Amino acid sequence: MAKEGKKKGSCLKTLLIIVLAFVVIGGIGSAIGGDKDKAQNTTKKTAASTEKTEEQDKSTEPKEEQAAPDNSEDDQVPKEYKSALNKANSYSETMHMSKAGLYNQLTSEYGEQFSAEAAQYAIDNVQADWNSNALEKAKDYSDTMYMSKMGIYNQLISEYGEQFTAEEAQYAIDHVEADWNANALKKAKDYQDTMDMSPEAIRDQLVSEYGEQFTAEEAEYAIANLS
Repeated sequence: MAKEGKKKGSCLKTLLIIVLAFVVIGGIGSAIGGDKDKAQNTTKKTAASTEKTEEQDKSTEPKEEQAAPDNSEDDQVPKEYKSALNKANSYSETMHMSKAGLYNQLTSEYGEQFSAEAAQYAIDNVQADWNSNALEKAKDYSDTMYMSKMGIYNQLISEYGEQFTAEEAQYAIDHVEADWNANALKKAKDYQDTMDMSPEAIRDQLVSEYGEQFTAEEAEYAIANLS
């Protein structure tokens, strides 16, 4: 009986040791798993923090400054050339000169006396509408000097006049608003009042190719309406 008691006690002790061993192993496994999960969470947080920091660094990086306009080409233009261009723009805008007229004025010894190179630079770069300039000149001749259509055309293309091209002069004649009959009458009255010319002499002067170059119909209108 005593042996059986000892044997039972030994079995219980062995069973208890086995149970305790499983408990210890389970705890160790749980601890390891917990540490692993904790490590994974820590790694994820670190990666997210690093990514956020990189984004912040990018947002705070100074933006590239836009390159300043390159004025080196303009700086290389001689001062004389710039002055000639300024003069050309002024003559075109206020006196409505032609391209050839401008060039001659810029280089003339009685004009601006620029070098040929400076004048050519100005002509090549001037902001001008030559057709518009010719039209403005045509208006001036019609409104202030009461010239005929043919007289204005010849004045616009003359080498001793405005020196516009034939195309520019024709554009001006086609677009100028003028009453040629009224211009002929103004001229006729001027000849009568200042030169005491007879009606027939006035008629001849109005139609002459060396005179006013009005048409026969325009001259007839003028003579018929002289007071």
